[in-house]
Parts: sequence; structure tokens; C-alpha cells
Amino acid sequence: MRGLRIGLFPNFSAVDTGVRRTFTCRCVRKTNKKSASFLSIHHSLPNFSSYSCSAALSVMAEEEKKSFDENEAASLVKELRGNIKSNKTKSYDWRVSQLESIRKMIVENEKEIAKALYDDLSKPEFEAFISEISNAKSSCELALKELKHWMKPEKAKTSISTFPSSAEIVSEPLGVVLVISTWNFPFLLSVDPVIGAIAAGNAVVLKPSEISPATSSLLVNLFDKYLDKSAVRVVEGAVPETSALLEQKWDKILYTGSSRVGRIVMTAAAKHLTPVILELGGKCPAIVDSNVNLQVATRRIIAGKWQCNNGQACIGVDYVITTKDFAPKLIDALRKELEDCFGRNPMESKDISRIVSLNHFTRLERLLDEDNVSNKIVLGGQRDQNKLRMAPTILLDVPKDSQIMQDEIFGPLLPIITVENVKDSFDAINSKPKPLAAYLFTNDEKLKESFVQNVSAGGMLINDTILHVTVDTLPFGGVEESGMGSYHGKFSFDAFSHKKAVLYRSFNGDASIRYPPYTESKKKLMKALISDGIFGMLLALIGWSKD
Repeated sequence: MRGLRIGLFPNFSAVDTGVRRTFTCRCVRKTNKKSASFLSIHHSLPNFSSYSCSAALSVMAEEEKKSFDENEAASLVKELRGNIKSNKTKSYDWRVSQLESIRKMIVENEKEIAKALYDDLSKPEFEAFISEISNAKSSCELALKELKHWMKPEKAKTSISTFPSSAEIVSEPLGVVLVISTWNFPFLLSVDPVIGAIAAGNAVVLKPSEISPATSSLLVNLFDKYLDKSAVRVVEGAVPETSALLEQKWDKILYTGSSRVGRIVMTAAAKHLTPVILELGGKCPAIVDSNVNLQVATRRIIAGKWQCNNGQACIGVDYVITTKDFAPKLIDALRKELEDCFGRNPMESKDISRIVSLNHFTRLERLLDEDNVSNKIVLGGQRDQNKLRMAPTILLDVPKDSQIMQDEIFGPLLPIITVENVKDSFDAINSKPKPLAAYLFTNDEKLKESFVQNVSAGGMLINDTILHVTVDTLPFGGVEESGMGSYHGKFSFDAFSHKKAVLYRSFNGDASIRYPPYTESKKKLMKALISDGIFGMLLALIGWSKD
């Protein structure tokens, strides 16, 4: 064992009781009984485990030698900065070659990617393809299709004060950027930002989540095989490695995870005045009106809750608000549709993901077992700690001050909160920090308009859930505690670009009015020009003035 140096995490202490790696030998997972309390770089706490295998001691010793510290992190950043001095990453050809390699990587390794996602989360193959593999591929294909257009300078209007002139906005790479991804969509949320960073012409370092070790290991191997190692790297590890990376000066950092750790990332970035994109989360509500197609609405809620990583998604439905009169009908409809989706015994369903780790499982159990919460279960509640399985669970009218209504749930628990009037739900939502997503199910046009105008969220979707993130013409990002900055599609390109303003002038049209000595006549001409343009200036020249 070795002491774990937290670095940027001074309020936390721990002992690293094992190195979490993928070994070539067959490993058997067993829970470490020694206490470990320290901060994860992702949503909530990771499941720190030890592994027993035939070569455990020698492998552990070898891994100790390969520890990634601040010196190595600094050396990596220095190397990448040196490699891009030739401006090769700025070229269209290099960007296209890397994007084509990513597309090829995805196509040729679809089965391996799906297997890694299953190993990490028991994610069904169909769900892995739809939610991660196909989305990453589509993002890459869009960048390839639009890159030349995105790179083209954007013409800008000029004012009369600079006449004659022309102007444009040039998108240039920021430099060397860091992407810290998360475990719940470990392939998509790693590859998608990297696509944007490469499309914008940057060198990039990816730090995948240690809580999804199979996908993390696969990403190392795939990036090493398909991409230009002189500009694109992957660093595996946990808190020490992330801490070492955050000590460095980057030109931008994109972090996906919890708001708690988002604050730590932002604090680290502030030391170097590094801009950040923080994609965090929060309690995403879904309002359900009574005048809806109930079957379609409940199916779409299921898709945005349990079908979406079994609730382990930052844009997943965190809680539902409906009227007291309509709640029983909604619960009955959810019960029926859940059975259609996952069978009478969802614990045995092959179409639903498991909870990612023991720590997350026990965290969810604490939410469920809190006083005045456990007695609010109206459906589900089954759990199996050994298999990390937890059934879709619905609770009705849990106390507003309960922990389940304070924290982002990030799991298969769905509280339903009732109000007298559906419009009362706006106040309930606005009383909490602004969410990453907000959903409304209704056929009332005035209610839709009022919802959009009066509820603040990172993004919104009317009469469905989660699909807004698949629309590449819409930005994806949070607001206030749910995040800052946005990406997806061209927004990813823009997120990793500096928009450089360029003004062009010739030597013609030089006017003495702008230069000293400052006379009264020059003052009148300048005021007329600024106020009324060239026509006003001409009038001033012939002696007419508003003054």
C-alpha cells in the first residue's frame, strides 16, 4: 500500500488500497473491507477495489513504478506544446486525417466498445450502440462534413468610422486542451469532446474515468493505434493523476461530472486563468400535465430515466411533478409500461444497466432508506447488492427536505411530487438550483410558452426526454450550478477555438479629422459622423448642424 497524495484535494485524505488497472491475467474482484474516504473526480464516490490475480504482487509493484505525477504531467504538456509549434494541427489535412481515423476506429471496434461498456455498466448492446457508439460516429461524420465551412473566416460588418475597411472573424486553435470525462457514458463523453478539440486544431489530452476501467483501457489502446500520438494522448488513473494534470497550465479544460468536483476543477484552472467548460448536472424535472397521451408520455419518461443508463445520466429525469388528481393515473401507466419494457421481474432484465459501483449502490440505498422516504415507495424497491442491481422505483410525495429531493439522484429512483395546479410546478423547480435539463408534457400551448419563459435550465424538451442532446444544431450545456459553456456539433468546434477579430484597411481614405490638433470644426464633424453617419458629416461640412 502507499499513501495517496491528494494535491488539489487538501480537505480529503485516504490510503490508496489498490491500483485499479486492467491486467492481462484473469482477475477476481473483491470488495476491500478497509475504509477509504476520499474524493472522486466524477459523480459521487468511486468504488475503490482490490483485485486478486496470479501476478498481483508483481503487477502492483510494476504499476507503482508507472505512477503519473506532476513532473510527468508537466513533461507531457511541454512535449505537446513543442509538437504543435510546427502548426501541423492547424492544417485542414491533419484535422481531417484524425477525424477519419476516429470514424474508422469506431466502425472497426464496435463490438469491443460495446463489450467494454457492458463490462463497466452491464449496458445492453442495443443501448450502447444507440446512446454512445452511433452518437460518437455521427458527431465525427458531422465534423468531417462541415469542417471546411467551420474553418472558413466569418465575414463581419464594419462601421462608418473605419470606412473604407473589411473585417472577419478567424477561428484559431486554443493550443493544448484537457478533457476529463465521466463514467456513465464513458465512450461517448470521452470521444465527443475530443472530436471537437481536434476539429478546432488543438492538441488534446483525454483523462477517462477510472470508475469505468474497461472503457478507459480500451480508449488507451484505440487512441494509441489510430491517432497521432504527437498531439493526442490518453492518461489513465484516478485522483493523483487527475490532480497532477490539473496542476498544469492548459489552454482549456472540459470537465464532465459533479458540481462539487466542478468547483475544484474551476479553482485549479483559475490559478492559470484557464477557461473551462463544466458539464455538471442537477435535479432535472419533468412536469406532466393531465391532457397528454399518457402511454406515449410514460414511455418517454421511461426512456429518459431507466432506459437511459438506469437513471445514471446527468440529463435523466430526476423527479416528476404532476397534480394530485392525475398522479394515480400516471403511476398506473408507468407500472404497466415498465413491465412491458423490463418484465415482471426487472431485477432479471437484460435490458437494464446495473449500478456502476458498490459506493454508488450504498449511496442510493441511503436515499431510499431515509426516514419518511422508504414508506413512500409505490412501485419497485427491490435491490441486490451482490449484483449491484436495483429495480426501477417510484416514490410518491417524499418530504421536500429529504435527501432524495436535495441531491441529484443519479440512479433508478423516481420521486413523484404532487401540486394542486400544474403551474405551481414552476415555483417548485425555480426554488432549486437550475438544472441541466427540464421537461414538460402537455398539449396546452400557453403552458408550453409559460414554461419556456419562466423556467431556467441548460436545455428544454417539450413532450419527450433527452433527445434534445442529439440535435447537433442545438448547444448542450448547463447554467449556474448545472454547468457553464456548451458543446456538440459546431458548438464543440467553437468551444475549442479562439474567435480572433481581424480588421483590414488600405492606405486610402485617410482623414485628418482623427488626428491632433483637435479643433472645434473637427469636433463638430466627428460628432456628426458618429451620430448621423456620412450624410450627417456632409451636412456639417456645408455648415448645417443639429447643434
